[in-house]
Amino acid sequence: MTAVLITLAIIVGIALLVVLAGIAIYNRMVALRQTTNQAWSDVDVQLKQRHDLVPNLVETVKGYAGHEKSTLDAVVRARNAAVAAQGPEAAGAAEGQLNGALRQLFALTEAYPDLKANQGFQQLQGELSNLETKIAAARRFFNNAVAEFNTAIEQFPAVLLAGMFGFKPRAFFEVKEEERAAIEAAPAVKF
Repeated sequence: MTAVLITLAIIVGIALLVVLAGIAIYNRMVALRQTTNQAWSDVDVQLKQRHDLVPNLVETVKGYAGHEKSTLDAVVRARNAAVAAQGPEAAGAAEGQLNGALRQLFALTEAYPDLKANQGFQQLQGELSNLETKIAAARRFFNNAVAEFNTAIEQFPAVLLAGMFGFKPRAFFEVKEEERAAIEAAPAVKF
């Protein structure tokens, strides 16, 4: 009888350890998912600030170079697509297009010395440069959080529980290779 009780106690102890380990793994995956969600929210806030700045830039440029309608329209279209983008993958592509349009806008300003000298334009350009730096930092933090989350749900024994509880790998906030350097580098502010 004592051997049966000892065996039963061992089985219950092992089952309890398995349950506790499962709870710990689940809680870690939830915490990492929340960190990833928070990191994306931080990126999203920075992107919204950037999107809010673009119409002011367009209006300022329009005052000096209104006949450059195609460039201004391209910036507005790219900004609207970036605002509508949902999730890291779509945002990465849309932000790459917006960055390209903004590069064209800033290249356009080279032909308009009065615009380059405008205090409001200089301030907006400086704000954009600052935002680009913040976006790059937020993006790195988000991608780090995603990497940690994806690694955690793919490691054994978490991989056994991840699918059962609906934990799926998250997408990184990436842009196409040809747009990567432009997004990671803050725009040059020349006066």
